[in-house]
Amino acid sequence: MNFGFTEEQNMLREQVRRFMREACDIPRVRELMSTDSAFDGNLWKQISDLGWLGLVIPESYGGLGLKWVDLTVVLEETARGLSPLPLASQALASAAILRCGSADHKANWLPTMASGESICTIALYDEPNWISPDAITLTADAVDDGYEITGVKPFVPDALSAQYYLLAVRGPHGLALAAVTRDQLTVKAQPIMDRTKPTGSVSLDRAVIPADFLLPMTEEDLAYLTDVGAVAVTAEMVGAAEAALTMTSEYAKERIQFGKPIGQYQGVKHRLADIYVDVESFKSLLYYAAWTVDDEPTELPRAISLAKGYASDAFARIGIDGVGLHGAIGFTAEYDIQLYLKRSKWARPMYGDSDYHLDRVASLGGL
Repeated sequence: MNFGFTEEQNMLREQVRRFMREACDIPRVRELMSTDSAFDGNLWKQISDLGWLGLVIPESYGGLGLKWVDLTVVLEETARGLSPLPLASQALASAAILRCGSADHKANWLPTMASGESICTIALYDEPNWISPDAITLTADAVDDGYEITGVKPFVPDALSAQYYLLAVRGPHGLALAAVTRDQLTVKAQPIMDRTKPTGSVSLDRAVIPADFLLPMTEEDLAYLTDVGAVAVTAEMVGAAEAALTMTSEYAKERIQFGKPIGQYQGVKHRLADIYVDVESFKSLLYYAAWTVDDEPTELPRAISLAKGYASDAFARIGIDGVGLHGAIGFTAEYDIQLYLKRSKWARPMYGDSDYHLDRVASLGGL
């Protein structure tokens, strides 16, 4: 395994950074945050033209056929600027179709997702803080025309911007993913701390989907989708945590107290050093986990639990310390550091918090 990035991956990273600087900087992100969906169709068209939506979709279905390490690069850099676009949701939905879908599903759905024509999200658990097959309670009942679904799926990522939804349900034969269109359900925005990650609840009232729109899903498939979801979220945590560190370090060089920059005081220097060590640690764990998705899938559960378990607590501390080291200005809505604290609060429980992942590491280790 090569621990360095290729020249192409470094070029991709620079391309994403340039896009975030020129088209989706923080002032633009703040404008999008003021809307319910935080979505911009023009920006979505731009990133689809750049090929980011089809990175991990095979070339035979209109994608680029790259690996999760490449997707990690993009998610890391878009999160550095707190992009609200549903890039991660689109990637996870395509991963679900590749894993659970039939040949017809892949041929019919993936090309429009790779091109950005279709916007899709995925929602697995009905209890967002409970990672278990038992946390899926929404049911799909067999009827003459297919399957009928009635109920609510809460905390669906990017629910207000999506056109298509993959909802985890319990079907007549076990777990499954129900493919539902926007006109079959009602979406309601849910209040959330991080407004760069809009979330909604979707309600279905006797919605009937065709029989072939119910994709069978095993518990192993569910575990895989949870793991790649954790990879995506941890990649975003890396980028956001690095941005918070950079912002706080620059502030420590400029803020003068008692005649010199506060960055010269040990209490500030030591905490910034601790933040740097934390970021580099869970970044390395993430890169290995992203590599295992395609190249050593048997190692994925342990690898991502190490990364997400570490990052969940470390990024939360980084967010708090970033605001604290800014002093009073860090607590104001006008200053950007508080946005990264809110991102850390959003990311902490997504696809498993530290308790879940560190317990799993222990169980995988035989404890």
